[in-house]
Amino acid sequence: MPFKAHAARRHYIPKQRHRVTNWAEYDAALRQRGSLTVWFSEEAIAAWRAEPRTTRGGQRHYSALAIKTALTLRAVFRLALRQTEGLIGSVLQLLGLDLPVPDHSTLSRRAETLEVPKPRPSSRGRVHLLVDSTGLRLGGPGEWLIEKHGSRRRRSWRKLHIGVDAATGQILASELTPHDDDDGAQVEALLDQIAAPLASFTGDGAYDREDIYGTVVQRHPDADVSVPPRSTAVLSGHVETAPTQRDRHLQCIHAHGRIGWQKTSGYTRRALVESAISRFKRVIGNALRSRTDQRRRTEVTIAIHALNQMLELGRPKSVRIA
Repeated sequence: MPFKAHAARRHYIPKQRHRVTNWAEYDAALRQRGSLTVWFSEEAIAAWRAEPRTTRGGQRHYSALAIKTALTLRAVFRLALRQTEGLIGSVLQLLGLDLPVPDHSTLSRRAETLEVPKPRPSSRGRVHLLVDSTGLRLGGPGEWLIEKHGSRRRRSWRKLHIGVDAATGQILASELTPHDDDDGAQVEALLDQIAAPLASFTGDGAYDREDIYGTVVQRHPDADVSVPPRSTAVLSGHVETAPTQRDRHLQCIHAHGRIGWQKTSGYTRRALVESAISRFKRVIGNALRSRTDQRRRTEVTIAIHALNQMLELGRPKSVRIA
């Protein structure tokens, strides 16, 4: 079992209860998530056909926005490529639009080279960045078949690393890697995707490394790094003259315990990134449908854009019940 501080006293901590105060607005936003008019926008219709190509090579029939719209519909409604083609064709027919329908082969091929812009934080000011990772499986038998017959081969999966804005819940950075890649090794790639200044960087014990502290502080000198030190951590040799952030974390834990350190350091915000991962798997799913790594990256980026747009439609405002 992994090390858990205060594991013997966990059952004494009551579970928090919250009440949503804007239920009417949030309920309307949840219904909007299933509206085709949200995902099949007028902007996409106006720019559906690709602009004429001036360089050598064949002419494209569909713009990048049209392909992005089709792949977004696929991610939101969990469709296969052929079903996505059928859905777009029926929508164009109902709207009375004389536009070509991209076939499933075109969608698959264009996903290999599609450039999707990185999300930008909707909140103003400095960002409180929360990082974590999760696994996404690659096809294979379902849970019932494995439970009934067992698995005859090792299941393949990829690891998704994300960076979440604590103020808005939006996923600002993502990286898809093989399952055996270290979490800490992806911090630099995640920070490259965020142009806004950081107020804090929060991660779990997997990010307790000196190079991560150095990378964050080098890029954002005023950012606080909230990472729980491991149970065997010791103070640095120059703690008396120039204590590091990690030294101050250890001193706070020694004086107030890990629960007290979590409250004072803001580490409790890390639950929001776990909520974002749960939201991803409940809305998008826990498996990747694409067959190549580049198409899988496009699939994840499209899904993250859809999730961020869902949050823009409406978020719950909750208060804690005493």
